[in-house]
Amino acid sequence: MSSLELGVIGNQTVAALIDETACINWLCLPRLDGEPVFNSLVGGCGDFTIELEGYKISRQEYVRNTAILTTYLEADDGSIIKITDFAPRFMDRGRMFRPSSIVRYIEPIKGMPRVLVAISAEAECGGRELMPKRGVSHLSYPDEEYGFRITTSAPISYILNKQYFVLDQPYGFVLSPDEPFQGDVNTISHDWYVRTLDHWAEWSRRLATAPEWQEAVIRAAITLTLCVYEETGGIVAALTTSIPEHQGSERNWDYRYCWLRDAYFTVTALNRLSAVGTLERYLTYLRNTVAMTKGGHIQPVFGVALETDLTETIPGHLPGYRGHGPVRFGNQAAEHVQHDVYGHVILGASQAFFDDRLSSKAGLLEFEQFEKVGDRAFKVYDTPDAGIWEYRGRASVHTSSAIMCWAACDRLARIAGELGLEDKVDFWHERANIIRNTIIDKAWNEKRNAFTGSFGGEELDASVLLMAEIGFIDPMDPRYIATVERIDEELREGDHVYRYRIADDFGTPETAFTACTFWHIDALARIGRKDEARRMFENLLKQRTRLGLLSEDVKTETNELWGNFPQTYSMVGIINAAARLSKSWEDTV
Repeated sequence: MSSLELGVIGNQTVAALIDETACINWLCLPRLDGEPVFNSLVGGCGDFTIELEGYKISRQEYVRNTAILTTYLEADDGSIIKITDFAPRFMDRGRMFRPSSIVRYIEPIKGMPRVLVAISAEAECGGRELMPKRGVSHLSYPDEEYGFRITTSAPISYILNKQYFVLDQPYGFVLSPDEPFQGDVNTISHDWYVRTLDHWAEWSRRLATAPEWQEAVIRAAITLTLCVYEETGGIVAALTTSIPEHQGSERNWDYRYCWLRDAYFTVTALNRLSAVGTLERYLTYLRNTVAMTKGGHIQPVFGVALETDLTETIPGHLPGYRGHGPVRFGNQAAEHVQHDVYGHVILGASQAFFDDRLSSKAGLLEFEQFEKVGDRAFKVYDTPDAGIWEYRGRASVHTSSAIMCWAACDRLARIAGELGLEDKVDFWHERANIIRNTIIDKAWNEKRNAFTGSFGGEELDASVLLMAEIGFIDPMDPRYIATVERIDEELREGDHVYRYRIADDFGTPETAFTACTFWHIDALARIGRKDEARRMFENLLKQRTRLGLLSEDVKTETNELWGNFPQTYSMVGIINAAARLSKSWEDTV
């Protein structure tokens, strides 16, 4: 039975998921949101397996502070093999080398192991098998759009015949575009390994981490960067599609796209670690987004290359993760009205106006463009939308959306001050105050003694916890403290927090939303309950996979992970919570 005990490798062009037996069960080509040629994670027949005869047990780990994954397989006769997987990423001739390629390197460690190498690939959402063509030292899987080849030093005949053979020497496999591969595979694999190792080690070394929970934070930071499509700066919400929120829920969504909301949280978390390169690339993505929309409606999610048409389809060829379909491609959320997007656009860009570390700071020209976004935020802040949770069957004036519209105006005022535009400071402060007063009046529910999820509503919503983080309200304001306490009572179950408890388009949620748990941890720390927040955080870290990763949701009764994987929202929470809760270096050394 499938599980989310998966390793992730990638290079900001492609990414692959690898299970504990070293099976590559998810890989999209030629980019993060492309065709899943290896798709067995969602019930397809595409994967890349290395089977050890008499397999008994496995051990899997990342090379320290890298995105390089090693898997040790042991047989019942004591034979051991080691499999090293990575996607090459390093500077070469003045530019970043990050091809649509992955590398596998298998080597014998103990005994006389026998292995079987099996490769199957599919296209058209699982509707068509890609048939291999044999070369002298490669297998080609030709296709006009998704074709690739695997060049190897291993015996091609054994692979085609799916035959066990003695692994008496190391063999390399390089999956790459279907074009000639020059050079010795083993030599090139080793060279790429060393250079990729050096890249990640140096990248991790530069992270500005707090002293506590460093391992968790570094793993989260690396994982977040693997969700960045470097060519454009777009950031996917997760690397998968259609891992359900819980068993049989049909809450199966395609997360391989750039939600401006999720991207903001990712950029902010990496900025906390001084990984500002992601911000620079994402700012370019935002500039293009704003220029394309010309101050009008901005859809909440785009393709990683700014595609606007993300039409949702269910081809029907794939049974789904553990048989829990449907498997969706595309996402209807692109058609939604979600007003929080305007705040997230400006929040995502605001640091670029203040940070002198950037090679090119934002200035007056960018401010004028982002003002159009602020105009839109002020126009719509008190009108119904689908909200942060993307309700498909109803619309309300959602408190979290209004708060983010406030944030758009508030940050424009701050940016105007940085640029010396005093008239604009007053203009945007006035708008921010109008929105703030409206929210306080409409979202505070005296009877519930809490800010509710919608204007005039009574239902609690964990997204209102963010109002302190973005500076909308003082965390020691009695109304905020009371809201945290109500969420404690009604949305918290053990050390997990639900988004809401009301029924939505697909019934009542049955899993906690991990990002909301992190928001609650942050809120507890802000209102003075830091010891409790630390305890919750420590317990949440125990819910990670063996490799330190998190999905979107967790079944509170069993602590089983559900939802798309790895989820940027969740990995962001690790970084933010550690930054808030850790003791300082001064108190450590």
